[in-house]
Amino acid sequence: MVRVALVLAAGVVLFLVVRNMVVPKDFGRYGHFRPEALAVIRAHPVAFAGQGTCVACHDDQAKERAAGKHAHVACEACHGPQAAHVADIANVKPALPDVATLCARCHEQNAAKPKGFPQVVTAEHSGGVACNTCHKPHNPQI
Repeated sequence: MVRVALVLAAGVVLFLVVRNMVVPKDFGRYGHFRPEALAVIRAHPVAFAGQGTCVACHDDQAKERAAGKHAHVACEACHGPQAAHVADIANVKPALPDVATLCARCHEQNAAKPKGFPQVVTAEHSGGVACNTCHKPHNPQI
């Protein structure tokens, strides 16, 4: 029994030593996260311009979107992060999204989606024709 107790005690001591070396000192100070992670996150470059920035220049599209079913979908949800475009409008031209895959991301039929959410089987619905042939992306009524 003494040997088992010594092996168990050595295991506990080894665990505590390794834990002390691996876990950051500030972990758990304000809950179950590392406060210094906020500084690391802030150091990353900003990628998104923000809804207000898009609307400031693209007023016509914003009005059309606000009048339709996509009113609460942020511009960059479809167009991707645009901070680089805002920083250098003359030289950074964003590519238009591929509507065939973009629309399917949200609207492809899936049993897990709410019943009232517009869903289609894209292969049957459009016959291979791009969505924006019949629908306006910012206000998708036909």
